[in-house]
Amino acid sequence: MRIRIVDAFTDRPFAGNPAGVVLLDAFPDDNWLQNVALEVNHAETAFAHRLPEGGEADWALRWFTPATEVAMCGHATLATAHVLHSTGAHEGPVRFATRSGVLIATPHEDGSVTLDFPTAPLSPVDIPDGVAEALGAEPRAAFDTGPKVGDLILELADEKTVHALRPDHKALAAYSARGIIATARAENPALGYDFVSRCFFPNVGIDEDPVTGSAHTALAPFWSERLGRTDLTGLQASPRSGRVRTELRGDRTLLSGRAVTVIDGELIA
Repeated sequence: MRIRIVDAFTDRPFAGNPAGVVLLDAFPDDNWLQNVALEVNHAETAFAHRLPEGGEADWALRWFTPATEVAMCGHATLATAHVLHSTGAHEGPVRFATRSGVLIATPHEDGSVTLDFPTAPLSPVDIPDGVAEALGAEPRAAFDTGPKVGDLILELADEKTVHALRPDHKALAAYSARGIIATARAENPALGYDFVSRCFFPNVGIDEDPVTGSAHTALAPFWSERLGRTDLTGLQASPRSGRVRTELRGDRTLLSGRAVTVIDGELIA
């Protein structure tokens, strides 16, 4: 079977967030799926198979980190949609049946793809004791992102502080189900982005995720309220870096970006 490595939320190779993509006839044993994801050793590997016509979805889709299956993943969904459209396996909008419900990915003529994801519910919480020491910066505020995302948003003083973070990943694992989203307002919106973030997910085997689509279902409502706009662009300031365009539509958030296939090979195991 074919396996592809796709860089998502970027228009150039070796940037954005890499994901494995494997198209199947059906899902095999979960242990095999997990072992493939461990072998690929990227933040997520996506596995998809076609569904019968006439249902609510076109393809079934699952996502695995090297350590576990996850309930939602934006960049691997974008990568899968990119593979389906670039290979001709599917034309037009594709409906994915996932653990987070039916997610729709719509391709555009400019090569970008828009994902329709559920908006994360935000709840203000007290800043946990010790999280500043684990993160390496003092948060201004903290927000829970609900069970589907499973992160803790920490708003920091400024963009420079986000870029400078050198967290204790092991210590951060104690503060949320999946991880920590550190974010701040962009210092210079003329550079083409409105807010900056970094995402640390030690509980699912990812110390720092390069670009996280699912996190932007929480960052979109967070920054839309503060900036007074529903259309925003986020820069995820990991070493690989990437940009996510967001559009808040009530209980749904649209995430848009590009993707590039960098490896197309054969999986023989």
